[in-house]
Amino acid sequence: MAKDWTLYHNPGCSKSRAAMAYLTDEGIDVDVVEYLDAPPTEGDIRNLLGKLGLAVRDIIRDGEDEYDEAGLGDETLSDGALIAAIVKQPILLQRPIIVRGDSAVIGRPTETIDDLR
Repeated sequence: MAKDWTLYHNPGCSKSRAAMAYLTDEGIDVDVVEYLDAPPTEGDIRNLLGKLGLAVRDIIRDGEDEYDEAGLGDETLSDGALIAAIVKQPILLQRPIIVRGDSAVIGRPTETIDDLR
C-alpha cells in the first residue's frame, strides 16, 4: 500500500538524513526513494516540478562536478536538456525532496516540510 508521503533521499547527504530524521521524529510514515539507486525518469522529474511549483533550474545542484562537466551553466539549454541531464546524472537533483499528494517541497531547512501538513 502506497504511503501519503515520499522522500527523495540520498543517504550520503546530511540534509537528506536530517529530513528523514525529522519525518521519523514527527511520526510520519514515508516511502523512501533512494534516487541515486533508482533514478527518476523524465516524467518523474516533470511531475516533481509541477508539485514543487519550480523551474527545472531550481532543482539542479549547480555545485556538483557533473554540472560543470555537462556544461549546464549554459542559459540557452532547454528544460528538456536540463531534465535529461538530471536523468543521466541524478546526483544533480536537489535534495531532499518531500512529496505529499499534489504538493512537494525541498526539505531545506527541515521546517519547510511542515508546509505539507
